[in-house]
Amino acid sequence: MALVINDDKCARCGVCEPECPSEAIMQTEDSYVINTTLCNECVRFGVPLCISVCPNDGIHETKESLYKQCLSLFS
Repeated sequence: MALVINDDKCARCGVCEPECPSEAIMQTEDSYVINTTLCNECVRFGVPLCISVCPNDGIHETKESLYKQCLSLFS
């Protein structure tokens, strides 16, 4: 599974970025994104920390295939 930020729900408050132990969350010009190659979904904590601190439920899991993730890196 991969974690994604829903742009419609994200308030761009920035609370999730410093909580990420793998530094997978980055701010772009107009939104926050999760680098799926860096994100390990906080396996050692049992729950993704970014999801637990998001005040708007703007981060969720997706069942995007690894193949689609690889394609997105080159498009």
